[in-house]
Amino acid sequence: MNKHYIIPVFVPHLGCPHDCVFCNQRKIASSIVDITPRDVRYTIEKYLSFFRQNSFIEIAFYGGSFTAIDTKLQNDLLGIAYEYKAKGIIDEIRLSTRPDAIDEGILSNLKRYGVDTIELGVQSMDQEVLDASGRGHTIEDVYSSVELIKKNGFKLGLQMMIGLPKDTLNKDIKTAMKFIEMDPDCVRIYPTLVIKDTYLEKLLYNKKYKALETEEAVYISTILLTLFYLENINVIRVGLQVTENIQLGEDVVSGPFHPAFRQIVESNIYRQILDAYLKQKNIDTDKKELTITANSKEISNISGQKSSNINYLIKRYGFKKVRIYQGDVDMSHIYIEIDGICDKIDLKLYMKSYISEYI
Repeated sequence: MNKHYIIPVFVPHLGCPHDCVFCNQRKIASSIVDITPRDVRYTIEKYLSFFRQNSFIEIAFYGGSFTAIDTKLQNDLLGIAYEYKAKGIIDEIRLSTRPDAIDEGILSNLKRYGVDTIELGVQSMDQEVLDASGRGHTIEDVYSSVELIKKNGFKLGLQMMIGLPKDTLNKDIKTAMKFIEMDPDCVRIYPTLVIKDTYLEKLLYNKKYKALETEEAVYISTILLTLFYLENINVIRVGLQVTENIQLGEDVVSGPFHPAFRQIVESNIYRQILDAYLKQKNIDTDKKELTITANSKEISNISGQKSSNINYLIKRYGFKKVRIYQGDVDMSHIYIEIDGICDKIDLKLYMKSYISEYI
């Protein structure tokens, strides 16, 4: 399988008709300068110099509401990307935008420039949350845009945020379930962070908003990620990517920021699976040795960051030792051996058991 590379092109806060309470796109894009076609070409060439040959390469326009900016600028920026796609140098083009910045004319124009994937910044499928967050679009806008995007043959991405004003776990789960019904090609899950110079920062300091703690955000994200995994929906990001500015103590003043947030969530899924298995089997674990054999790609998630899952299992169940080995195991199973008793675990079976109390 060829390596998948992304060339990120950040489009600052251009074109967006709303200032959402959480948003300061110039901070998120690490830029205070408006982008030009020359910038796009420079970024593409810079990243291409780092990539292996014969890799899958995608240009992604991140940041502002791309399809809400001036059409000429859209075309100027996309034109550079399409030039590289037409030459076979890059494989696909993606962009992100608002649900109320999609119509037939916009999509027709995007087709001309070879756009493959459109990600919608939906954030929530609860209207009260959208209104409290200053999103300025409706649930109906989401459904309408999704229908148009799919009808016109684009790949669909959906982005959701947890911890927004007026948000709850129940609302997050309902948003995820509605995402699943819309059958996207990919999903992103972003815990809400309080960024400097945003209205959310004012709400925080006036005690009208409380950011999620990291532990709570991990708990919610564990449920959501499990739901998407069970439906075979590709979750391409959990948590904001670290940049020069996006780090706690810099422009992030509060919220569940962690540079390895996704790994913590995925490790927690394995913790829930192992808990469910050990409780169901009612095995004597005291002073016993636990051996787990798994696909090499899952070793670090099973172990947990800084061996947190290993330490948890020893403390919670009294294991004398916990060992994790890589083996010829598919991604949907792990093998467990306790005191000579070996078992093959179907991960989705235990995910379903874990998630059943929430849906």
